Amino acid sequence: MSSFLIRYDRRTGAVDVTEYQGERGRVMALAGRVEAELNRDGRDLEVVVLSAGSLEELKRTHGRYFRSARELIAGLTEGSSPVRTA
Repeated sequence: MSSFLIRYDRRTGAVDVTEYQGERGRVMALAGRVEAELNRDGRDLEVVVLSAGSLEELKRTHGRYFRSARELIAGLTEGSSPVRTA
């Protein structure tokens, strides 16, 4: 299982994902989250650590980090929204 450190800019939709593997990787991801939280410039940056078997799985389960605002709105009106590939 991998841990993913995600930095998501809510204003622009930009996403930066760093993958860490194993238990040591999870600790490193959490440390990276603390550092990013301490150094972030504004409230528009969301920083999370999530675990998943793969990046593709993460995109399915937490797709909002990987979709544009337009895709999210379309998904609400159409019933599902496609995942934007990075």
